[in-house]
Amino acid sequence: MAIRYIPYYPDTIEGQAILDNFARTRRTLKYRDNDKVIERVKRGAPLYEMEKIETVGDNKDGNMVIRGECLSACAYLKDRGIKVDLVYIDPPFASGADYAKKIYVRRNPQLAEAIAKAEEELPNDELQNFEEKMYGDIWDKERYLNWMYENLFAIKSVMSETASIYVHLDWHIGHYVKILMDEIFGEDNFRNEIIWHYSTLGRPDDRFALKHDTIFLYGKTDETFFNKEGATMQYSEEYIKSHFRDVDKNGNVCRKRFDAGKWRIYYPDDGMIPNDVWNIPYENSMSKERVDYATQKPEALLERIIKASSNENMIVADFFGGSGVTAAVAAKLGRKFIHCDIGINSVQTARDRLIANNAAFDMLEIKDGVSFYRNPVQTMEKLKTLITGLRNEDSLDKFWEGAIDGSKEGTIPVYIPNLLDSGAKLLDLALMNRIIREAMPDLPDDTKKVVVYYIDAIDLKEINDFIKEYNDTLIEIELRDLKELLDEVVAEDYAEYTIGEIKNDLFSGWRVKINKFISDRVNRKIDEYNEKLFNSPNRILIGESGLETIEFLSLDCSSDSGVWHSDEEIKIDKFGYAIKNGVKTKDFWDGAICSEKKPLRLKIRNICGDENVYKLCD
Repeated sequence: MAIRYIPYYPDTIEGQAILDNFARTRRTLKYRDNDKVIERVKRGAPLYEMEKIETVGDNKDGNMVIRGECLSACAYLKDRGIKVDLVYIDPPFASGADYAKKIYVRRNPQLAEAIAKAEEELPNDELQNFEEKMYGDIWDKERYLNWMYENLFAIKSVMSETASIYVHLDWHIGHYVKILMDEIFGEDNFRNEIIWHYSTLGRPDDRFALKHDTIFLYGKTDETFFNKEGATMQYSEEYIKSHFRDVDKNGNVCRKRFDAGKWRIYYPDDGMIPNDVWNIPYENSMSKERVDYATQKPEALLERIIKASSNENMIVADFFGGSGVTAAVAAKLGRKFIHCDIGINSVQTARDRLIANNAAFDMLEIKDGVSFYRNPVQTMEKLKTLITGLRNEDSLDKFWEGAIDGSKEGTIPVYIPNLLDSGAKLLDLALMNRIIREAMPDLPDDTKKVVVYYIDAIDLKEINDFIKEYNDTLIEIELRDLKELLDEVVAEDYAEYTIGEIKNDLFSGWRVKINKFISDRVNRKIDEYNEKLFNSPNRILIGESGLETIEFLSLDCSSDSGVWHSDEEIKIDKFGYAIKNGVKTKDFWDGAICSEKKPLRLKIRNICGDENVYKLCD
């Protein structure tokens, strides 16, 4: 349950055109069989407890990497009086696409020496790997726009008066969101429609190639900060040679142009503010920037945005942080940063990326009662397997997740809140009214019962009283707490290890050797993959020790409980090389991790992103 709701005011700017095909967050509640609006449900963004998971470095600037939803993160910032100076978001595009992450099985450390002697490195396509869904960009337009409406208003509420926001979209939904942003920020505060042009593989035969995204730039007010110096680009040598062919009275090379009724002189060192078409290449798979994240954007794109719309020490926020590029570039440019994302892969990728950049920050987690299984998409899929007897039912409206069979009640439709949509997680009177008035009347005539799962509820007694008074159907409504199922999703990985003190001429300290590691979830995923291949030589084989399924290890030598302090850490890249404390090496991981101080706790992350902590010393 949320501690409270932080108000923000989603009021349409007077005189703006608005989209009229979705409900918006100001949902109306209509009673019984008349159209009179009895009550308009208003609530703000849910504020939950925020748990500090880890502190990295001396975080004097208050940098944050938050796992949780945009709406709740904004509630936290607003409650603490934190205002951000620049927002860049790259939200789902309502494209209908599922985004997957390639999971690479690491090399067995016992074979590392033999591989090193062979001095060979397998190409990516020969490494053993399988895919896992990171998130699903699957929305209908109405739900997507309502979701964006809530998030954009929440973001606006934590923007400073001079702040600007860049919203990155493409052809799927961008034209709708442009009208939405006019409504939220005001048409007068529109600054630019930026076209990011890139060249990637693929040329269709039946239309022009789709080779650009759209970025909408708005200010919160007419006092929006713009860093002219930061936005200015230096001319290329080729441009100078082709355009600067004049000479001023002092003999300096220049360019003379008759502009706006008078002659103007431009010099090569002045540079220029670029136009709104940006030709910035996508990073290819061999780039040093690549972090194996499906929707990763190039650092050059964010560098241009951050330099143009902020100064050093300003706060830059990305509430759909993805690969962590915004936070990484902000840190490099001396800005404070806030990275927020609901997926564990995003948070881990951003963390590791920032560690490599020597950035200081706090890792935070919103305790909203939802124990996600890596990300919302995989959690939704997992839940369906935990609800006994749940099956797809084509005869039911898409509002219902499916149905189960009851011995007496027959077919029982089941509602599960969409974990991708923060607005659907809260069971309130408006949602219950929709279930009773819109969803239940369309059910088959022989329906006797429905099951409604919820994560959070404003007031269960009030909702049950509402059901008794206004459910004039003959269908029973059973409410079930989804958190009880979510608790079953969390499972521990098993690790066997030995700890020893080392003293020699090269090193004095402690060594933790991993002897065995078993992750049932990873192993099941590999088994599913292998079943499809049957007797194929491409089947994934894991050794008895299971060390191939480890991606990351960390030692906390400072505390045996509470906030994590990573005193030593090793990340194993997909080729089996060890990245020690953010520094890449050409050493294969040997199955151990060392520290100068006595280690108190061990953290292991498997290749799918699940992390477990093991207490080492009493």
